[in-house]
Parts: sequence; structure tokens; C-alpha cells
Amino acid sequence: MRIISRKALRVFWEKHSDARQSLQAWYVDVKKASWRSPADIKKIYRNASLVGNNRVVFNIKGNKYRVVVAIHYKFQLVFIRFVGAHQEYDRVDAETV
Repeated sequence: MRIISRKALRVFWEKHSDARQSLQAWYVDVKKASWRSPADIKKIYRNASLVGNNRVVFNIKGNKYRVVVAIHYKFQLVFIRFVGAHQEYDRVDAETV
């Protein structure tokens, strides 16, 4: 998968250094993946939440942080739409962010 953009992850882990290793591991895993459908994601990330509008919510570092992405399966693109703490996630609409 091609991830747009890693910068969002980097900016976040610069403020939350405890998230760095988990976000970097997630990035490497997703970059190597070749997802064709939400079912492909659930095979690897059983705790990922599939929400509307091709959005997926990933739990990072034991659910302390969340990453919301929009996925375009046909073109193998993952757009990072939100990176934040669990409390911040509660204030956004994952389907529209």
C-alpha cells in the first residue's frame, strides 16, 4: 500500500514519543500490505474498526492512540486522516474526518 502521508505520523510521534515505535511498526506493516478489501485488513488487524466511507480505525499502542485512514483499494492508497489520542478520537467523526 502507498501511504499518504507519513508526515502526519512523524508530527504526532514528535509530540508523543511513546507512540513512535508503534506508529513506525504500523507504517511498515501497512506499506508491505496489499489490501483488496476490508476483509484483508481484518485478517491481520482483528481489532481494526471498519467504519463507513472506506474508513478504517486502527488502535495503536494498546488502544492509547488511534489512526483513522481512508483507503482506495483499487489504487492501493491509504490516506491518513487522523492521528491522535483516544480522547481526541472521541471528538471526531471517523466517517468524515
